[in-house]
Amino acid sequence: MTQIQDYSQEKQAIVQNSIAHRWKKETVEIQIADVEVQIDSKNSDLTECPALFWLVNGCSFIIIKFDTANFKCNFFYKELEQMGTGVEEYKDLQECVTALLQTQADYDSVRTGAFSEEHSPKNLKY
Repeated sequence: MTQIQDYSQEKQAIVQNSIAHRWKKETVEIQIADVEVQIDSKNSDLTECPALFWLVNGCSFIIIKFDTANFKCNFFYKELEQMGTGVEEYKDLQECVTALLQTQADYDSVRTGAFSEEHSPKNLKY
């Protein structure tokens, strides 16, 4: 089994800076984690992958690194209320974190009643 390298300090900084830009008045700390995921849909084997996790206002965020340049992201409020951006994998971490934060902000606007679901962005996966 191939060992997937942890996030570099540079990659962690990309995510931390994006979070700091989004929540300017809050201190949000990233947690480094390892998660087991099924990388290949044709194979049921689980692979341990590095992940970055953070929690803000009851919403959990995770970005999983599959190899040197493949990332998947999700956010969730409850275990059964998991959302993604509509993109299966990203090649660019900045694009991944930006899409994740924007999709969650859009979803939260609908969830809290600021916008109706019919006016929400089409890429949300409810």
